[in-house]
Amino acid sequence: MLDIQLCAAAVLGDTLAGANLSTAFEDGFRRHPALSPGERAVVREICYEGLRSLGLLEAQLGKLLLTPVRHTGLRSLLLVGLAQLQFTRAKPYAIVDHAVQAAERLGQPAARGLVNAVLRNFLRRRHDLGRDTWQTPEARLGFPAWWVQKLRDQHPAGWEAVLATENQHPPMTLRVNRRRTTVENYLEMLSQGGIEARCLGDMAVRIDPRPVAEVPGFADGLASVQDAGAQWAARLLEVADGQRVLDACAAPGGKTGHLLEIADLDVVAVDSDSARLHRIRENLLRLGASATLTCADAAVPAAWWDGRPFQRILLDAPCSASGVARRHPDIRWNRRPSDLAKFAARQAALLDGVWQVLESSGKLLYATCSVFREENEAVVEAFISRQPDARIAHFQPGAPEGGRIWPDDDHDGFFYALIEKR
Repeated sequence: MLDIQLCAAAVLGDTLAGANLSTAFEDGFRRHPALSPGERAVVREICYEGLRSLGLLEAQLGKLLLTPVRHTGLRSLLLVGLAQLQFTRAKPYAIVDHAVQAAERLGQPAARGLVNAVLRNFLRRRHDLGRDTWQTPEARLGFPAWWVQKLRDQHPAGWEAVLATENQHPPMTLRVNRRRTTVENYLEMLSQGGIEARCLGDMAVRIDPRPVAEVPGFADGLASVQDAGAQWAARLLEVADGQRVLDACAAPGGKTGHLLEIADLDVVAVDSDSARLHRIRENLLRLGASATLTCADAAVPAAWWDGRPFQRILLDAPCSASGVARRHPDIRWNRRPSDLAKFAARQAALLDGVWQVLESSGKLLYATCSVFREENEAVVEAFISRQPDARIAHFQPGAPEGGRIWPDDDHDGFFYALIEKR
């Protein structure tokens, strides 16, 4: 447990310093190579639960300390200990004893008594320090105050349900590749493997979370991991055989693959990150599909466009990712209110850029995984107002109302707008 705590503390500390959680895990596991796969899973559990409840942990730590702890590694270790005592099934005495040893490993031997006192004091007072005893949104709801207030203002009827959902474990949803099998046949394959599953729409199947290596047929391209909300993108774009389609900001390629499963298309996938572009190539290879991959800024067509217009464009724009906060719990703490305006400016630039390569009568689907209006309706309304040949197109029957998918048990949060070039 000692190395688990040290690794978790390092990951948590790096994340709170602004690092991406995935990168923090990679760095943490590289610094602790002796951790087994099972131990790495425990580190992930501690960090995910710790970040979802970071506001609560920090409030508790503030009550348990007489003076603030300035050593960042030691402070992270105390947060990890509090998270373990509340969100794992490890024995409390083992958590405390190993945390005391971990303090010494961090080069803080004088803090052994502090760590022991703080964690044992929590065990005595845990009923007085529970979530319900706090009033701040950070401690009670698990989100920054500005995030809670903005969501409350923009979604007054359901903001509490959205936040509750974003604090749950995310579902694992698969997209069945209809070029290689049917939903019915795939469900039978899962059943034969002892995996319970249920359908979510035409191609989505939900199962209990597991490593992708344990998903039947994944390596053979029979299914891909993709949230049910994200699976609407390819469907809403209304593609047909023979069309030339641009997938802007395409990485990691889930939507690119879905488009190619739906119809025989000439797809150009553009992304500005060469490493992420490699992931698209891997995903398409697994699916047995092909597309033209281009490393470029989609907002600057002069750098990559060959002059041939597209009939369809999917713009899955970079955003705050506020609709997928349960999958990336670091986002809620590392985002700032000012970030929304920065994302909106980038989204506007991308819309203006790719609009140049859309043919007349063509359609563009604007998509984000954000729940905030500043990145969604406001961006689209501003675009329509400055582009006289742009108009909102109607979605197909059964599409999400208003193009909105709020986070719920089966979906992450998404926004879609279909724009037609007159």
